[in-house]
Amino acid sequence: MSSSASVTPVTTPATIHLVLASASPARKKLLHAAGVDPSVVVSGVDEAAALESARATYGELAAEDVALLLARAKAEDVASQIEHALVVGCDSVLELDGQIHGKPLSPAEAVDRWHQMSGGTGVLHTGHWVVDTREPDSGGTGATLGATASTTVHFATLTDAEIEAYVASGEPMRVAGAFTIDGLGGPYVSAIEGDPSNVVGLSLPLLRELLAEIGLTWHELRSPGLPT
Repeated sequence: MSSSASVTPVTTPATIHLVLASASPARKKLLHAAGVDPSVVVSGVDEAAALESARATYGELAAEDVALLLARAKAEDVASQIEHALVVGCDSVLELDGQIHGKPLSPAEAVDRWHQMSGGTGVLHTGHWVVDTREPDSGGTGATLGATASTTVHFATLTDAEIEAYVASGEPMRVAGAFTIDGLGGPYVSAIEGDPSNVVGLSLPLLRELLAEIGLTWHELRSPGLPT
């Protein structure tokens, strides 16, 4: 006589769809390394116009507010096009000697920037904004919230030849602040104070905290298909 036991099937929760409102490959790579496989939808926000409008209303903005305002604009622009998702927008700026810098507009500007940065210290601010467009029956909250993370960066003292060679690589033209810590610019950053992922362009600890505010844990975002 044979017998059989009933087995309760194990179900895997549906993966939460995270949409990154940024064209930055570094941000996507950072999320991927942390187990999250986002979709990417680049916003159509006119950053200069958004800042001009904000300054006309509120006056001059602090560097951390510039980063947060642009992150929010990007997230809300993409969220207006995407349903059933968590949309994350980010924007980074470098505060250096009281001035706010994004991506250099020319190689000459990048060279000048590095002469200013060489041997000095700046603060990299990254604004983060989350918009929840999921349906209520799927756990959606309709939340829209954000915050800025700031990390102090100490730059090595570079020779003129090092600056020229780094700018000639093209990398400084593609990133806020004209430097990276996870690419060719890594040897030129002597130390940081704060979250290193924030300098890459997205603070993983801060994003985790923002998600917790709407009742989500980080592991709910992890994709089971990614290698561990």
